[in-house]
Amino acid sequence: MAASPFEIVFAVPMECKSCVDSIAQALKPVSGLTKFDINLDRNLVTTHGTIAPSEIVKAIQSTGKDAIIRGTGKPDSAAVCILESFDPKDIKQPVKGLARIVQVSDDSSIFDLTVNGLPQGRYYPSIRASGNLSRGAFSTGSCFYKLPAIDVDEPSNSSTTINSLGAASLQNNGLHDLYSGQSFLQAKLNICDLIGRSVILSKLENEITEDSLCGVIARSAGAWENDKQVCSCSGKTVWQERSDAKSRGVAV
Repeated sequence: MAASPFEIVFAVPMECKSCVDSIAQALKPVSGLTKFDINLDRNLVTTHGTIAPSEIVKAIQSTGKDAIIRGTGKPDSAAVCILESFDPKDIKQPVKGLARIVQVSDDSSIFDLTVNGLPQGRYYPSIRASGNLSRGAFSTGSCFYKLPAIDVDEPSNSSTTINSLGAASLQNNGLHDLYSGQSFLQAKLNICDLIGRSVILSKLENEITEDSLCGVIARSAGAWENDKQVCSCSGKTVWQERSDAKSRGVAV
């Protein structure tokens, strides 16, 4: 099932033409990226292609610049889910990952899943019927959609490469016995059928465990729907919010 191209808008702090040139050089070799535009005046980078948003963020970050996803896909076609652990041992750092979801056709959506700070192994993502997190993953209800898994065989000191559907392949992130990973999934699902449900990530294929990650799926902005620079609630800039998100473990 080939993904259809979709648009992504990133906020990127740029100061001069050298910044533009370095970002362009980083994006040109990215496979799956069909075109991009860099607007120095507005500090925006717009891409069009079939690649995971997190991979484009990594390419931009390789230049020394950061990037914030400001919108993905068409209006009402994007969603996000913050994955948290409800295990008591993770109370100080509950956020373990983020899933970005973009509908790319009438009956198909892609999932860009990033996780961090987990034991190495094989993980099984699934969509659950409910968004009830009162008892963590245990209260999310029956399985609404099961995403296929892949074997984890990446060496711990190598970069993660996801080239098929399924669970996240995990690699060492510099913490003792903890790993990070990324997976780019595609499924025959519609965004309107997902909002309010939950995503879980379990070590077991058909069971929920105490340390399974979970989060509620919520709508997010489509391309060009979010031009906010300062949050009206907190008064923080998007970059201050970015720093806060990183401190909570949300990497993308």
